[in-house]
Amino acid sequence: MLSDFLRQANQMLVSIKITDKLFFTKNLNLMIRSGIPLMQALDSLALQTDNIKFQEILRAIAANIKTGKSFSDSLEKFPKVFSEIFVNMIRAGEESGKLEEVLYTLGNQLYKDNDLRSKVKGALAYPVVVLSAMVLIVTGLVVFIIPRLTDMFLQAGMDLPLPTRILIGTSNFLIHYSYVVIAAVVITVVFFLRFRQTMSGKRILHKILLKMPVISKLAMKVNLARFSRTLSSLLKTDIPVVRSFLIASKVLGNIYYSTALAQVSEELKTGSSIHKALKEHGQIFPPTIIQMVAVGEETGTLDEILEEIAKFYEEDLDNTLKNLPSLVEPILILLLGVVVGGVAVAIMLPIYSLSQAAG
Repeated sequence: MLSDFLRQANQMLVSIKITDKLFFTKNLNLMIRSGIPLMQALDSLALQTDNIKFQEILRAIAANIKTGKSFSDSLEKFPKVFSEIFVNMIRAGEESGKLEEVLYTLGNQLYKDNDLRSKVKGALAYPVVVLSAMVLIVTGLVVFIIPRLTDMFLQAGMDLPLPTRILIGTSNFLIHYSYVVIAAVVITVVFFLRFRQTMSGKRILHKILLKMPVISKLAMKVNLARFSRTLSSLLKTDIPVVRSFLIASKVLGNIYYSTALAQVSEELKTGSSIHKALKEHGQIFPPTIIQMVAVGEETGTLDEILEEIAKFYEEDLDNTLKNLPSLVEPILILLLGVVVGGVAVAIMLPIYSLSQAAG
């Protein structure tokens, strides 16, 4: 009884990561290419994966297939695990008899997506760590060091300079009203997390991302790389172009790119060409991409050209992320110097006055 409860609790807490799906896709491709039947391959992969929740899902998929359901229909029962692009590409592979090729393309897509996310997170980790350390250092000074100095200043009966009075006031507020500060921080975080999930919140925050110095170029490159890679993968599996744009619109995280692709999908239904439809959204799609898409349409090699675009932006993004710490570091050092230096000046001014009076 207890073991069943613990197993269910573990399944609820354990999430299915992109690395689990990458392991599944690449190994399934290898097994099918080796001539192993789909059912046997699924059973084998369920035993190999360490993720208990994913094991149960793979067994459920195998059970659905045994009842006569297709592989894609069985995957579709788990939309939180297998995205629409994943299911549609598998369905196209089943219908065309190119499941091996589709699995290879999907594996490459997942790998590139995971690599992109990891690089972005890695590049942003440095400034987050530095800013967090700065907040902790300043909080420690204000809460633990300043009160001791305050007593010394009060005993001396001296007039304190404005920076010192501000610092002491901040220290007293944090000490005596810490519950207010903690409550305000929690409320702000909860509000922000909920606000970013709303449509208006996404529009405001994503607009800020596309306008901020340095970050805007990074955000554009990430979205353009994902757009090109996703659309290329979909077109390679012979999914209709209108449907491909609609699916791609649900993959991109930025609301403006997502909305633009959904609108392009609608415009294509009226007979518009892809490059003309993209041109209507020229503020987020550079002219170079629109021109290359036009060439791809004319030559019938759109999927190949989109893959080349994806490679270009992925390489460009890789170089940008490598150089990001060197770009951000001077700003962080300056900010750290201003904050810590300001606190140091506020502390040293009255101490200097005391030493002058004593001398």
